[in-house]
Amino acid sequence: MEQENQVELTDTIEKVKQLLEEKNFREIKGLINDMMPQDCAMLLEELPEKDMPPVFRLLSKENAAETFVEMESDKQQLLLMVFSDAELKAVFDEMFLDDTVDIIEEMPANVVKRIIKQSDTETRAQINEILKYPKDSAGTIMTVEYVSLREHWTVKECFDRIRKIALDKETIYVCYVTDDKRKLLGLVTVKDLLLHDYDTPIADFMETDVISVETTDDKEFVAQRISKYDLYAIPVVDGENRIVGIITVDDVLDVMEQEATEDISKMAAVTPSHVSYLNQSVWEIWKNRIPWLLLLMISATFTGLIINTFEATLNQLSTLLFACIPMLMDTGGNAGSQASVTIIRGLALDEVHTKDVFKVVWKEMRVALLLAVCLAVVCFGKLMLIDGLLFGYNYTWDICLVVSLSLLATVIVAKLVGCLMPLLAKKCRLDPAVVASPFITTIVDALSLLVYCQIALSILPSI
Repeated sequence: MEQENQVELTDTIEKVKQLLEEKNFREIKGLINDMMPQDCAMLLEELPEKDMPPVFRLLSKENAAETFVEMESDKQQLLLMVFSDAELKAVFDEMFLDDTVDIIEEMPANVVKRIIKQSDTETRAQINEILKYPKDSAGTIMTVEYVSLREHWTVKECFDRIRKIALDKETIYVCYVTDDKRKLLGLVTVKDLLLHDYDTPIADFMETDVISVETTDDKEFVAQRISKYDLYAIPVVDGENRIVGIITVDDVLDVMEQEATEDISKMAAVTPSHVSYLNQSVWEIWKNRIPWLLLLMISATFTGLIINTFEATLNQLSTLLFACIPMLMDTGGNAGSQASVTIIRGLALDEVHTKDVFKVVWKEMRVALLLAVCLAVVCFGKLMLIDGLLFGYNYTWDICLVVSLSLLATVIVAKLVGCLMPLLAKKCRLDPAVVASPFITTIVDALSLLVYCQIALSILPSI
């Protein structure tokens, strides 16, 4: 189905381009106004820059605002630069406040000034208030467009209120009950209202145990709360439990996508970027990658120090032992990455906490022991049978024993490092994803080489 939709969208884009050549704007208008805002945004982004503004102007006022929100920030900026003040005001008047704030945060100062200038006094004050909240906090992604009711109102009065203000609200399915000072008392849903008589006060059936978040809570925490309790929206309150806004599930999906993207980038040792890959310049990509590569390169100095320390030992190692070093390092790095990814996921989903460190270590050590023994036995058999008999390498039993024991110790150490590093990062209020694969691999490489040399010194008589 998705592939069919993509093919249909591609055909539509080509048709619009053809109609543009024919200057058939009437047909284009009918075509794009029947499209979903997300598809329309994709269509506009595929058009040449010179054709984008005239096609966008063919959209109805409501469709224009919804489509504009779905476009990439660089395309939004391009349109804003050619908009007249009247066009800019018309688009932003149709937007919800949280979408307006999101766009403002991505725009340069000169564009922001134009947006603010065209906003009314109340909207301007609301925008400035939201922009004051800490970065990545609940306050930065909330909207103030929610439905508030009073506990003494009847169902009929509530419906009258909803009908009057619904058009300008983010959602009307969940309504929040407050007092005169905006203190959050409870909530009702439209379903609740439909199931009760018109003359029933909502105080008789409203839900008073309301799940909420504070303005300073991290937006990832908000996403976890909505996911955990299966909410359509969650109220945002201040320190005195006064409601200041709501966060809807569509905003949370965006947060989850952003957090997942950031985690993947950090786990790959790349500075996260909110700009899509194709829209990033070579210079920007270089800036995002080079700091981490430099740090990892420098951190590999520890491996060099170990090699220098055991130079005499390494010089006496046979070629066969040297050949096993990459296998030890790779297996250790892979084992550490497995543990770290598992713990990072558990931390992200709130399944694992820093207080669970002993439980985690105990479980991972048992898993590590089973894996290490299995790998060590297979490694011993591989060296003796496959490499020795099949390929003719002269692996003696003591060399095989050194490699196998080193592999066993390396896997156990790697699992320990892999499970502890994310927990330590979380304890230090760092993103656990930062200490994922690249850093753990670097640490494990050094430790595996150290273990290998020590075991070789202990077992092999010639060293």
